[in-house]
Amino acid sequence: MSTLSEHNKGIIAVFLTAILWSSGGLLIKLVTLNSMQISFFRCAIAAIVFAMMFRKRVLMVNKLSLFNSLAYAAVLILFVIATKTTTAANAIFLQSTAPIYVLIFEPMLTKTHWERINIITIVICFLGMILFFMGDLTPGDIQGNIAALLAGVAFAAFFLGMRKNNPQYGESSIFYGNIMVTLFCIPFVTDMNTISLENFTLVALLGVFQIAFAYALFSYGIKRIIAVEASIISLFEPVLNPIWVFIGYGEVPSFYAIIGGIIIITAITARTIIYNSEFLKTKFNF
Repeated sequence: MSTLSEHNKGIIAVFLTAILWSSGGLLIKLVTLNSMQISFFRCAIAAIVFAMMFRKRVLMVNKLSLFNSLAYAAVLILFVIATKTTTAANAIFLQSTAPIYVLIFEPMLTKTHWERINIITIVICFLGMILFFMGDLTPGDIQGNIAALLAGVAFAAFFLGMRKNNPQYGESSIFYGNIMVTLFCIPFVTDMNTISLENFTLVALLGVFQIAFAYALFSYGIKRIIAVEASIISLFEPVLNPIWVFIGYGEVPSFYAIIGGIIIITAITARTIIYNSEFLKTKFNF
């Protein structure tokens, strides 16, 4: 590892982050607890590990970091609800529409105009999103899909808030987001008889690796590579998530979900590459 360049270390760190993030779908499916119980234990453990890793940095707080914590807390809960009530593919693909909401709302906040490439990307992604609500859907699928869409909106708000805030408050936003979820979910964990050793092991893996260690790796990697590289590498998460669930849980995404997911991921990836390439922007007149 010492022979690798800093840039390559960053690429590996972000790729490992995507793998850790992608484990969430399978682990949540395997846990027999309900959504709120999973959220409580996952976030409580993540908060403890996070505090041990970053220490005094998690205590730095301002008004915007508290807003970011609230948005992040919404993402954490809504994603678990979505994964428990619909397919893992639907949950992760619909949450991955967060960049689309960023493209919609950022110009409003910055009072800038919408660029044509962003409008085209938004339209294509919304067409992809429609496919998730086609076919034979159960009430759980519909509720889960809506929860996943709301998770995407919350994730976009978190992203915009983090971008606007000073980077020194990043760790505290994640830490207090987990604390907020833990406090909110306390009333749902009064029955401790359902907490088996297997369940506790799975939620511990979620808290330690899927949240705490993943963020630490991402924080390390993002300092060593450019944002466009991190964005594209991170898209391995929604690709790998349903694959792990299929292998470990036997859940098969619907045909419409697969097509919709491909459309969304392709549109976001293409937009990211084109927007960050002056040659392609000129060629396509964006």
